[in-house]
Amino acid sequence: MKAMILAAGLGTRLMPLTADKPKALVEVGGKTLLEHCINNLISQGFDHIVVNVHHFAPMIYHFLSQHSFNASIYISDESDRLLDTGGGIIHARPFLDGDEPFLVHNVDIISDINLQALLRAHTINNALATLAVSSRESSRVFLFDSDMRLSGWRNMLTGKSIIPNEQSVTLNAHAFAGIHVLSPLFFQLTTAQGAFSIVDQYLNLCVDNRIYGVKFDNNYIIDVGKPNSLKRVEEYFLNRYI
Repeated sequence: MKAMILAAGLGTRLMPLTADKPKALVEVGGKTLLEHCINNLISQGFDHIVVNVHHFAPMIYHFLSQHSFNASIYISDESDRLLDTGGGIIHARPFLDGDEPFLVHNVDIISDINLQALLRAHTINNALATLAVSSRESSRVFLFDSDMRLSGWRNMLTGKSIIPNEQSVTLNAHAFAGIHVLSPLFFQLTTAQGAFSIVDQYLNLCVDNRIYGVKFDNNYIIDVGKPNSLKRVEEYFLNRYI
């Protein structure tokens, strides 16, 4: 099974830890975020993994060359230009395209989500994309109808909302976990080029295509985006292995 790790970001929220290394190589619980992510994917059945790189890209090349994983690991190089989440997925198309859905996972997300359950939900719904979400607090949220079909987006700080297909039904807000499954049909339907956000693309596609959310409210999900979140993750790993 195929998966992509989004690891090309600048890691500005983790400064000063990322002043001399990419976010993916910040350590927590004795291992880098990249290693945690790869090991989690492998433990859940993914054996074909592509990692995109930009910030301090040579360091990730070196790290992967020095570590042996029980999976085929590839690099999608964005050294010349950072392509954002959507553009990064399109750039990695040669590694991901085919007949089966693939999973995309942010490198700075630590969770105990059952990724196979997310894949099963994607298949059952015959979806274009399936997003892992939860009811946790977040400054930006996706909006879903009662069937958990994607219907919009909202910035909780500014109140700005984007609802592509205006409707009178009540929409429920859920935070995106940074983990999603996509059908290869995504490559055919996406006309955007260069650097662009996957969020914008989902909002463009959700009116005419089946994009769903799956709630994981009882799972541990943390965005290791700021230095103060590292302590919470350290505690998680300590408690998990006691």
